[in-house]
Amino acid sequence: MPPAEAVNQASPGEPASRIGDMKRQAWIAAAFAAFCLAAGAIAADEYRLQSLRIEHPFARATPPGAKSGGAYLTIVNSGTTVATLVGAVSPVAGAVELHQMAMDGGVMTMRAVRAVDVPPGGKLELKPGGYHFMLLDLKQPLKVGDKLPLKLSFQNLGTIEVAIEVEAMDAGSSMTHKQ
Repeated sequence: MPPAEAVNQASPGEPASRIGDMKRQAWIAAAFAAFCLAAGAIAADEYRLQSLRIEHPFARATPPGAKSGGAYLTIVNSGTTVATLVGAVSPVAGAVELHQMAMDGGVMTMRAVRAVDVPPGGKLELKPGGYHFMLLDLKQPLKVGDKLPLKLSFQNLGTIEVAIEVEAMDAGSSMTHKQ
């Protein structure tokens, strides 16, 4: 291998423009590799199960000693039939329940639900203040930057495991939710 200072010089009989072409090709290859890495990072926030796309799975950080937390995501159904979300499990919690928050006579209520339908061509947003997963009997606090496995179950479609990224305690509010 030639010494480093010789790399930038044309060899005898080799035009200097060829060196420039090689540098340009190396730069293009490096830029393409960086693009692919960035695209992979974006795609890591999205999962697919048949006609479903699961986007931006996240949980809110919890204070020390908290025994429950919330997890959120969006499910897009590009299929022609209803997709029914029937549950989830995670090794970080003793139980995972699907809940719905709603206003009832000026009082916010929360109740467990057995299943939620995602209409064909539609989407379901599990978000703070609406449908969400309750992670119950947490084995440890949820800390910003942690990734937790969450396996979603759909009637007639099977299961898919997603990585829930733990974000700040106010994640998902109108000021912090990333799209």
